[in-house]
Formats: sequence, C-alpha cells, structure tokens
Amino acid sequence: MTLNLPNKLTILRVILIPFFAMFLLTGMAGIYSDYIALVIFCVASLTDMLDGMIARKYNLITNFGKFMDPLADKLLVCTALICLLDLGRIPAWVVIIIIAREFIISGFRLVASDKGVVIAAGYIGKVKTVFQMAMIIMMILDFDNNVFYMATNVVMYIALILTVVSLVDYIARNKDVLKED
Repeated sequence: MTLNLPNKLTILRVILIPFFAMFLLTGMAGIYSDYIALVIFCVASLTDMLDGMIARKYNLITNFGKFMDPLADKLLVCTALICLLDLGRIPAWVVIIIIAREFIISGFRLVASDKGVVIAAGYIGKVKTVFQMAMIIMMILDFDNNVFYMATNVVMYIALILTVVSLVDYIARNKDVLKED
C-alpha cells in the first residue's frame, strides 16, 4: 500500500501523541516540558487540518484516511484530556462528557458504515473541535493568572456546550441510521 501525503500526515499525528504525553506528564525537559508538549500538540493539530484540506483539494481520499483520520483525532484529544486530568488542570466530569461523545459518534459511524453510509462531520462539530483544541492549548499553558484562568474556563464551557450540541445535531441529522432495515 502506497501512502499519500494526507495519510502520512495522519500517521505523523499518531506518532506525535506519545511524545506529547511524555513531555507533558514527565517534565523531562524541566521548565520547557509544557512548551515542548504544546508545540507537539499544535503541530499534531495542524496535521489534522492539513490532511483534510489536501485530501479534498487533490482528491486523495482513501479508505485508510477515512478510518485513520478520525481515529487519530480522537486519540490526540483523548490523550490530551487524560493528561490534563492527571495534572489536575481539567475536571473529570468534563473529560467524561467529551470522551463519551466521541464513543457515541464512533458507534454511530460504525452502524452507518455497516449500512454503506458515510457520515461527514458537520459544521458544529468542526467548531467544537476548534474550541476543544483552544481549551487544551490554554490548559497546557496553565498561566498563573486569574484573567487567563477565567478565560480558560469560558473556553472550556463553550467547548463543552458545543460538544453536547454537536452530539445532538449529529444524532438528529443521522437518526435514520439507527432504523432497522
């Protein structure tokens, strides 16, 4: 199997995940650990945006990409959330809601795939992703400043609301997938 550029970017994102977690959790680079983790997270997040743009623009959409791209996204976000939970920077209930949404959507996509239906991400889901990424970035930075702390909480609650709204929207738009044949 020959991998195209979008698929290579997706694989790169998966490869970056353990390095991100290692720097964020171990502090192995001293005071620079969080910043190195932040750069890795940002690069990985950018590969998510780039691989989709390139795949659509040059018609490089593959079954591998359809499978691995959303999986890589979920691995990146879930890893970040679990690391931030371990560091005490995010409440467990927020992590549970976000990860539960990802499991529900994955299950939906699995049922749809079984029926030969491909469900594309909706606009609300894309906005949700932007806010989740911003929330994660702000939590990695973890500036000791009340204004920054409040801004991080506002972004977290917006991400959380969009997570729930995008789930409801996704189910409403695709409810026929659950109908029995």
